[in-house]
Amino acid sequence: HVQLVESGGGSVQAGGSLTLSCAASGGTDISVCMGWFRQTAGKQREGVAVIYAPDGSAYYADSVKGRFTISQDNAKNTVYLQMSNLAPEDTAMYYCAASRTSLCVYQRMADFESWGQGTQVTVS
Repeated sequence: HVQLVESGGGSVQAGGSLTLSCAASGGTDISVCMGWFRQTAGKQREGVAVIYAPDGSAYYADSVKGRFTISQDNAKNTVYLQMSNLAPEDTAMYYCAASRTSLCVYQRMADFESWGQGTQVTVS
């Protein structure tokens, strides 16, 4: 499995911005789909955005479309999630995940076999 380490979480006021990073190591050459997911207490984990590594195609949940941008730096084996115009409902633990499947869909959480430990984002 790929090892994933998230960073960049924190507290921000509504309307503010944050950029999360996910550094990947080990087996990165077989991970073709990277994604960001989030979870709040008492709720199911939900997909936020995914990026298909071979061509950089990105797909977003409707709730974040137009506000969040997922990107990758292949040289650094790092995936980013730029979040802007944050709202209190964006408060959650954010997780990075990797998948070896070419079907890169954020709704298919079971396809992601490697997960990071999460980074907390709090919007007030």
